[in-house]
Amino acid sequence: MTEYLLRFVAGGIIVSAFAIFGDMLKPKSFAGLLGAAPSVALATLGIAVVQHGPQYAAAESWTMIYGAVALGCYSLAVCHLLMRFRLAALPATILAFVVWLVVSFGLLAGFGGAA
Repeated sequence: MTEYLLRFVAGGIIVSAFAIFGDMLKPKSFAGLLGAAPSVALATLGIAVVQHGPQYAAAESWTMIYGAVALGCYSLAVCHLLMRFRLAALPATILAFVVWLVVSFGLLAGFGGAA
């Protein structure tokens, strides 16, 4: 229960800090970009360092990086499917999900990650 409370408090503080920082930037669309994912990742890594040590947190950070690269490839695939091939949103996102799976698990298999 203590871990969940710590995640809640640390995540809330970091989310608030990122939201304030994002609100100061121009254009305001950066506020949404900085709102959740980086702050949750930092809170999770902080807890991993405390509970399991820096080696474990380093391995976890690589899997987060692989997921971010896969998300970039997924986003690019969705854009191409929507704009170039004129697919509807649902089929485009379902097809692009396959891209995310292949890239993320390919990077994990190729370079390793969390033990």
